[in-house]
Amino acid sequence: SDKKTYPPMAFSRRAATRNRPLISNRRGTHQKAGRNDRRRISSSYLQSYILVVGIGLGFFMFTFMFTYTTIDNPGEVIVLKEPMPVLVQPDLSQDLQKIDKQGSPKSDVHVVDEIHSSLDTSLHRTDAANVDVTATTALKKTGNSGDVLRGISTDDTRGKAERTDDKNSAQHESSAKMNQENPSVKDNDAAYPNSRGTENKMSSLPASERESRGGGIEPNDKSANDSKEGGHGSVVAQSKSIGEAEESSAGLPQITEEQLFHGLKILSQQSVSTATTPHIMKTKQLPDHERKRILVTGGAGFVGSHLVDKLMMEGHEVIVLDNFFTGQRKNIEHWKFHPNFSLIVHDVTEEIYLEIDQVYHLACPASPPHYQYNPIKTIKTSTEGTLHMLGLAKRVNARILLTSTSEIYGDPDVHPQPESYWGNVNTIGPRSCYDEGKRVAETMMYAYRDQVGVDVRVARIFNTFGPRMHQNDGRVVSNFIIQALQNKDITIYGTGEQSRSFQYVDDLVNGLIMLMDGDYDMPVNLGNPDEYTVKRFAEHIKELTNSDSEIKFLPASTDDPQQRKPDISTAKKEIGWEPQVKVDEGLAKAVKYFKRVLEEGGEIIPIGPGAAKPKEFGSAKDQE
Repeated sequence: SDKKTYPPMAFSRRAATRNRPLISNRRGTHQKAGRNDRRRISSSYLQSYILVVGIGLGFFMFTFMFTYTTIDNPGEVIVLKEPMPVLVQPDLSQDLQKIDKQGSPKSDVHVVDEIHSSLDTSLHRTDAANVDVTATTALKKTGNSGDVLRGISTDDTRGKAERTDDKNSAQHESSAKMNQENPSVKDNDAAYPNSRGTENKMSSLPASERESRGGGIEPNDKSANDSKEGGHGSVVAQSKSIGEAEESSAGLPQITEEQLFHGLKILSQQSVSTATTPHIMKTKQLPDHERKRILVTGGAGFVGSHLVDKLMMEGHEVIVLDNFFTGQRKNIEHWKFHPNFSLIVHDVTEEIYLEIDQVYHLACPASPPHYQYNPIKTIKTSTEGTLHMLGLAKRVNARILLTSTSEIYGDPDVHPQPESYWGNVNTIGPRSCYDEGKRVAETMMYAYRDQVGVDVRVARIFNTFGPRMHQNDGRVVSNFIIQALQNKDITIYGTGEQSRSFQYVDDLVNGLIMLMDGDYDMPVNLGNPDEYTVKRFAEHIKELTNSDSEIKFLPASTDDPQQRKPDISTAKKEIGWEPQVKVDEGLAKAVKYFKRVLEEGGEIIPIGPGAAKPKEFGSAKDQE
């Protein structure tokens, strides 16, 4: 009963045919496939396989042949193993000092404004083993106040690198003609080392032609040495600085690889000049154990962008998280290509997972027209957004600072307002979405501190002004300055006897950093006790701007506080902070900024106290 199973061939030939596949014979009937039939089937499979492999090899060889191409020097063959970036050389003669004798630029050099992200990615992984030559270069001007060094990764790089036989012959003819006109160049057989250390024979071209093709100026070229000091030296030392290369009739100028990487190095040490932030900011180089990774929510906004500047200049890694509801890209674009800077377009009402050391939680619309535009979203930003940031701080054991507001005091009965004052707030008024949202956010901060041990800081910010204020945020300083500069009526809502205190943004940023780095974890007022009535402030701005504007009084807005002045004794005692910038000094900077904004964008019509969506510039419809 327990019979063993053996292969069919073990018994008989007849048993072995039982498992043969059925094939069709010529008569249309089916029969078992024999040995010859099986060979024929195997042969057809083999032929198909060889055909597929052959097609693949042919396609590979076709592609491989097109990777071999010649560039400016006839007869030189290179291999492009990956798409090469096209390096675009700007005219930066106003911002770049000349290269010194050793080929290194002198100090205080403004090299570039931008490097495209694709260039940054490509060059950081490129070495001599992967790329045999530098890419073709082109001169391109952007039209901005600072021209840019831009890397463009393009699909047709190979096509641009190819040279036809006709063009090669034309180059030979051009070279022969030039040699007749300049025999000294013809006799010069000095070799020019490229990035791989090989030799390119450039002697058949004049100095200006070689320079425009990326060859620089050869050491033995007398005509070049006459125009440059230093005699024989490195190729980079004797080449012209970026932006001074002359265009030739045969092509566009080229920068050297060393100059390119020097530009990248400079970008890692400073900001770039932009229309919004024209001045250059230098960054420190901190060791790894001192450098912090800091998250700034709302970092593209007015206060957030200035905080980012300060943290970047201190040498930290900064991650900006913003949904650009009120924030603007132009406020942070000067850090766009710095390796320590990152931007994440994200809404804090959604969770996010990052590895960080500190969190500055600034995200929330702060001007009445903007936070009243979508009150539900304002409440969610202050509550859910703060909850998510606290959860993040808890997970990674990071310290978190919340920028609260003087609005939590409401229309105060105590003057000036200390941190111990509980406030006088209308919980169902048009401003309550912001006031109560911040009060709840403070409650959550201290609940996380007491229950799970999160390290928290809370800053209560009073009225702040300075460059990069949103043109249409509807606040006192921006509205008054814009109206005065355009000689339009300066509008005051109410009698003008309500008081405000104004601090310059640099003082606020210093206070935030001192609070974050200090040991005090209770709420701290950050503001300037220098108090003005709104009417007096309007008259002061009118005088400051030499404006012909008239002051116009309109009905008061709902729940507008009648007095606002901080008691900063806690800030002085606990963190050693007090404002340093005088109001007039800060106003002069703000006026200069808004003058530039008006020159660039034209007329601005400020919005009133009612709800309004943030816009770059106002319109008559917005005013209505």
